[in-house]
Order: sequence, then C-alpha cells, then structure tokens
Amino acid sequence: MALFKPKFITFDCYGTLIRFDMAGAAQRCFSDRVEPEDMHAFTTDFSGYRLDEVLGAWKPYYDVVSNAIQRTCKKWGVRWDKADSDFIYTDCASWGPHPDVPAGLAKVATEFPLVLLTNSMKDLIPHHIPRLGAPIHMAITAEETGAYKPQMKGFEYMLDTLGCGPEEILHVSSSFRYDLMTAHDLGIKNKVWVNRGHEPANPYYQYTEINDIGGLPGVVGL
Repeated sequence: MALFKPKFITFDCYGTLIRFDMAGAAQRCFSDRVEPEDMHAFTTDFSGYRLDEVLGAWKPYYDVVSNAIQRTCKKWGVRWDKADSDFIYTDCASWGPHPDVPAGLAKVATEFPLVLLTNSMKDLIPHHIPRLGAPIHMAITAEETGAYKPQMKGFEYMLDTLGCGPEEILHVSSSFRYDLMTAHDLGIKNKVWVNRGHEPANPYYQYTEINDIGGLPGVVGL
C-alpha cells in the first residue's frame, strides 16, 4: 500500500483491539460438561453458530450469544442452562486490550480521528473504550446501526455518519470474515489486516499486513 493519509482510521474492536475471549469464557463455563480433548471443537462450533446468528435481523448480542451456545450444546448433546448464557455474556465485560494496543493507538491518535465499528451493544462497549489507552472519536455499535458485521449496513451507516466516502478511510481488522471481505466489496481500498493468528492470510482482499497495532503508525507514515 502506498502511503495514505486517511480522513479517519476505522477499527473492528473485539479481536482486533480487545482480546476477544468468547472461547475462553465457554471453556470456563463448560469445563464440567465437555471433555478437554473436545473443547476446541466445541468452541469452534460456538464461533460458527455466532456468525450464523448475526447474519439475520438484528437482535441483542445477549441473544446472539445465547442462541449460539444453545445450538452448540444441542449439537454436542450437552446440558444448557440460562445461567450458562449469563456467564458467557457477563464475561465479555471483563476483557481487556491486546498488550500492543494502547501504545500503538495513542501514537496514531495524535494525527487521525479513531472510529470503532463494532458488533457490540451500547451498554457493553463503555467497559472497553477506557481500556484502549487512546481517545476514540466515535464508537458505532451494531445496536445503533441495526445490523451486525459482516452485513454491509453498518459500514454504510458509518460512512454516512462520518460524511466521507470509502476511499477516505483506512479500515483495520484482524478478521476477513467479519470486516475485510465486506470492506473490499464496498470499495474500501485502504485496509490493514492485523494478523492475530485466528484467520489465514488472503491476499485477494488487498490489504497491508501488520503483526499488531504497534505496526499501524508505520502504515500512515508516523
């Protein structure tokens, strides 16, 4: 990517900036019902069902999580209780940033407004913004847009709200499935993939790869 000075740097939040630990929460919750050798497959199914849940009409993220864990338990023949959904959703509020995030964000925040486009809720995201270590210009939740990523509606809402075109932003994410594929389809040419190790590279989507947020200042010439 040639050096580009965006009007805004936009981010996925969970996974990219905040250490997304839904699998860990499920593991802690179901350690008494799922064998250790099966836990990775169990939490992988849980991830797949969460993706499926966000592709339809908007519903509260609690329902996304609860429906997905119930479907996972049904597939595995594991007992589910509402307390399990409550435990996993409550655990979300405890998550902190990846260690590289505060310093990297603080550096780019001196030159560019930072915007979050997140599959979060208005009552959940306030737990995480203060932990990022940098001023956030705007946080746009799926609850506000009425749609979860990877649907296009949230990106369109963000561009309309910011009053800019897709060519004027730099979008940063660790996920192709939730962010970078959709950004590509919408003509957002300037993209950064943060390689957190949870998805394989896919050069078709034309991005700059960095290992962590510490590499982001260099992408924008800082």
